[in-house]
Amino acid sequence: MTANDRKLKIAYIAAGAAGMYCGSCARDNALATALIRKGHEVALIPTYTPLRTDEPGASIDRVFFNGINVYLQQKLPFLRKGNRLLEGIFESRRMVNWIAKANASTNAKDLGELTISMLQGEAGNQRHELEKLVAWLKDEYRPEIVQITNSMMIGMAREIKRALDVPVLCVLQGEDIFLDDLAEPYKSRAMALLRERIGDADGLIATSRFYADYMAEYLAVEREKIHPVRIGINPAGHGLADPTAVEAPFVIGYLARICPEKGLHLLVEAFRRLAARAKPGDFRLRIAGYLGARDRAYFEEIRRNVTEWGLAGQVDFVGEVDREEKIAFLNSLHVLSVPTVYREPKGLFLLEALANGVPVIQPAHGAFPELIEATGGGMLVAPDNPDAIAEAVLELRNDPMQRQQLGRQGKAAVHRDFTHEAMAEETLQVFRKYVGRIKDEG
Repeated sequence: MTANDRKLKIAYIAAGAAGMYCGSCARDNALATALIRKGHEVALIPTYTPLRTDEPGASIDRVFFNGINVYLQQKLPFLRKGNRLLEGIFESRRMVNWIAKANASTNAKDLGELTISMLQGEAGNQRHELEKLVAWLKDEYRPEIVQITNSMMIGMAREIKRALDVPVLCVLQGEDIFLDDLAEPYKSRAMALLRERIGDADGLIATSRFYADYMAEYLAVEREKIHPVRIGINPAGHGLADPTAVEAPFVIGYLARICPEKGLHLLVEAFRRLAARAKPGDFRLRIAGYLGARDRAYFEEIRRNVTEWGLAGQVDFVGEVDREEKIAFLNSLHVLSVPTVYREPKGLFLLEALANGVPVIQPAHGAFPELIEATGGGMLVAPDNPDAIAEAVLELRNDPMQRQQLGRQGKAAVHRDFTHEAMAEETLQVFRKYVGRIKDEG
């Protein structure tokens, strides 16, 4: 047996997103699924809430760091050493599902204090939750390597390493966006703790070259410690049908969480400018994605604007879609654009569109330039610029051959290079550097 043949026992600590579909959950679940298919043993361990994905779930049937326990231990000191009766209630399946659906928000002070406490790990207010996780890993699962889904959970690493004496890796996939939104003085304190605690990880995995470079400076760590691993999707079901062949109306799509950060307002403004230059019915905008309570006012303002502009009949608000609906949605489009205002570290929606032969128009920042270069499936435009989006849409509308070529190139690249199987193989190459080589027995 060679090192590359060895089957690993992997603990993957993930984070639920309070009942919404999220890119990190989708990535984690797809990766765990592919690793299992390759014959490795993987415990995908949810924390906070269950993972919600639009594919069959690979996670274990237990949630650690239950959201209610985490919050109450932060607020009520007498619960920090544990209370079996209350924990039994809070960790019941019914209660866990209720937490996930509640999607409750919290104020800046609570959020900042909780972030700091979680980064403190064994010294934080959730020590009892960490002890339960470590005991399960040590006594029941006994992995060879542990991976943590993002650096906001890096406070776990020190105690896990002490108890298990195995490598601990941490994924970097968008934490700076959360941290930068924290209010002071919590932001500065959290940054200091994160830079201190990130050294507890043996290695770091980034979801793009851009994010590896950026986070090396952001976290003040050696770039060599960060391993870029291409994101990937499960291609099953994608690309079986051709995108819409009807030339009019020309359909522009948006598929992402509905929030200011994803830039829906920029795309809607670009659509308004396109409509002003075209005949009625030349263009159509279709919008799909999860809408949380925090962003309802933002969405309602967009809807009011669309109505006031007289464009309500040309805009479809599709809402949240499951996997089958998502693929059908993508195949109804001529082009997709999610003009994020932040520097996106992943871009799963881009891969999903390309997997179905739908070209993309994206801002020239974050991971988008390297994804467009690697796939040949789209166009880059100036960030925060509705005019640039509108011009790119017009170019692809007026040049069907270019649009089809971009779609074909992108589809071939995603199905070849950006699958969950390819992501799993790259991840295994990183894991093996830390688990260690074994001698050739053959």
